[in-house]
Amino acid sequence: MRILFLGDVMGRAGRNAVATRLKGLRTEWALDFVVVNGENASSGAGLTAAHAKALLEAGADCITLGDHAFDQKDMIGFIEQEPRILRPLNYAKAAPGRGARLFTDARGRKVLVTQVLGQVFMKRPFDDPFSAIQPVLHAHPLGGMAQAVIVDMHCEATSEKMAMGHWCDGRASLVVGTHTHVPTADAMILPGGCGYQTDAGMCGDYNSVIGMQKEEPMRRFITQMPGGRFEPAGGEATLSGVMVETDDRTGKATRIRMIRIGGRLEEAQP
Repeated sequence: MRILFLGDVMGRAGRNAVATRLKGLRTEWALDFVVVNGENASSGAGLTAAHAKALLEAGADCITLGDHAFDQKDMIGFIEQEPRILRPLNYAKAAPGRGARLFTDARGRKVLVTQVLGQVFMKRPFDDPFSAIQPVLHAHPLGGMAQAVIVDMHCEATSEKMAMGHWCDGRASLVVGTHTHVPTADAMILPGGCGYQTDAGMCGDYNSVIGMQKEEPMRRFITQMPGGRFEPAGGEATLSGVMVETDDRTGKATRIRMIRIGGRLEEAQP
């Protein structure tokens, strides 16, 4: 199976890049399944129903969210209507939606997608992601109930992301980090067959401060004073993510590649 995961879509620039390029990439790379993190797609904070529909129409099979899952209020109701959108598994227990789902690709193969939030350096207290994901992985054994298992680890700390990768090794096809918007150069296959990258990066304008126009973040760093609003940068976006190929029999990764297309970053393709 050929699976593409795209990192945090950042504002209009990121949405436009996905809308412009994803359908062509599905054909060119013969992709079987695509996951897009839509955490920051609407004004840099959360995801509206309209923008979610646009990402799905552009070719995403599943959209994951993150700590800003419900910053856009219409997502509270829309996520109950649209099962292809996942919020974090260890979010508040009363939160709408679900944190894991078993999907079916065009050839009938089962793909489990789940997302968890980390705890280190995160502003809100979330439940332990390791104990939250354990029963989900146990119920969907790799190569049995699911031909592929994808875990989106949404958090700040690289150490916590790496720990989750090793925790899931042998039980997941891909563990990929999101949230920090900077692609890491450590795409690899772990000893138990799990594809791993610490952060997929963002789909956004890299002539920015993690996707935001530079001036306000820089002013706050320099003055240590609050002030104006953060606004997403609007230049040409880079599509950033990771592509993994898996063995249908075992669910293990056989090949992994970092993806960077367009914008300011050096290009990387399969």
